[in-house]
Amino acid sequence: MLNLKTFEVWFVTGSQHLYGEETLRQVDEHSKIIAESFNNSPQIPLRIIFKPVVKTTEEIMAICKEANATPNCVGIIAWMHTFSPAKMWISGLNVLQVPLLHLHTQFNRDIPYADIDMDFMNLNQSAHGDREFGFIMAKMRINRKVVVGHWQADSVLEKINTWSRVAVGKYKMQTMKVVRFGDNMRQVAVTDGDKVAAEMKFGFAVNTHGVGDLVQVINQISDAEIQNLIKEYEATYQMMSSLANGGAMRSSLVEAARIELGLKAFLEAGGYSAYTNTFEDLHGMRQLPGIGSQRMMAAGYGYGGEGDWKTSAMVHVMKVMASGMKGGNSFMEDYTYHFDPKNPMVLGSHMLEICPSIADGQVKCEVHPLGIGGKEDPVRLVFNGSAGSALNVSLIDIGNRFRMIVNEVEAVEVTQEFPKLPTARALWKPQPSMEIGLQSWILAGGAHHTVYSQNLTTEYLEDLTDMLGIELVVIDKSTTIRQLKSDLRMNEVIFK
Repeated sequence: MLNLKTFEVWFVTGSQHLYGEETLRQVDEHSKIIAESFNNSPQIPLRIIFKPVVKTTEEIMAICKEANATPNCVGIIAWMHTFSPAKMWISGLNVLQVPLLHLHTQFNRDIPYADIDMDFMNLNQSAHGDREFGFIMAKMRINRKVVVGHWQADSVLEKINTWSRVAVGKYKMQTMKVVRFGDNMRQVAVTDGDKVAAEMKFGFAVNTHGVGDLVQVINQISDAEIQNLIKEYEATYQMMSSLANGGAMRSSLVEAARIELGLKAFLEAGGYSAYTNTFEDLHGMRQLPGIGSQRMMAAGYGYGGEGDWKTSAMVHVMKVMASGMKGGNSFMEDYTYHFDPKNPMVLGSHMLEICPSIADGQVKCEVHPLGIGGKEDPVRLVFNGSAGSALNVSLIDIGNRFRMIVNEVEAVEVTQEFPKLPTARALWKPQPSMEIGLQSWILAGGAHHTVYSQNLTTEYLEDLTDMLGIELVVIDKSTTIRQLKSDLRMNEVIFK
């Protein structure tokens, strides 16, 4: 699990010398109190660092450049306690490279009717100081999040929590590396895309290693390492009897552990945060990486099947954003439908690789034949996903730009048995309905692979796409086909 406290957001307050030393001292004092309150709040997982009030063009430029150059500074929260003439901010905003949250608040919650005087009014000018700041960012076309409310309100703290987690996700996205073991699944369109354009837009690098490079590492894993990992399997999962010591398929478990340890060693040595593979290109491997890929995701790595590097990157980024939160994020695929008019649902699954972070109840470790890939029977974790609100998220390359598609869904409890389907699986109902949800997804070009999230809300993806400057299509309870088509046509103009 990522320790979000290793990342920081700077709290920067704007003012000007016009007000005099006593007023500026109070501005500084109030700002420090707010920043320290945020930093101590259990709702905000990052460190919030107070910075002295900025009062000139030079001070603003300096703080923006310093934020850009400071490792692990992932964003700035800006607040105008008094009136800060916005032309002073132009140069700094022009060079600022980290995300910006504009906090529209004031130090006092209530109007002190009995005591308010002109000194109070002179000090507490956020109501119009923040409007001046908002204007210059609108004129400069700067993407930012605006949060309104008193700084002690739970709603404000929760929005800062969301934005700050997304800021870490963007930071990790800019610095991460994705390795592809082999190429894309042959002839498949949506999982492919422009890797150079992706690095230009998002920052993450995508490069390929031959499967032989991975196999070489797998073959170097020691028997002692394998036995230690198998003990962990046995302590964690309900083991199929044939996988027990002395069982008929024990050798499959040994090989699965060897593959997992090889994957882990390769990713750690290369500094990779995510990876892909495809069953068409596993030369030298005895079985497909089932349990290994599932457990690597559970450890925070991104994964994408069939060479799907975009989904792989998003799995890791969304796991980063959700670090420490209840629930999970997993590589997922819409596999088949239940078109019962009274109870329509989607069955989400994949042949092997679903992350156990989304599991409800006992996770079983099993080995079964797989009628694809031409390898030995692979070991995998089998479980049902839990019920509750969830998202399906797809990042696609549509030629001249990237588009993110988010469908809000309601996962339902899995009550039926699947005696002949030895995979992890989840059942959900797309919003706003089966018909409109699926029709909207297809009209928007959504992929068959997604990131399935139990703990992130649409707001997280809205903030992320704002930070990245890419298109977002949301399919939720209010979606209509007519409006969706109109939005897609309009986006062709906006993002061209």
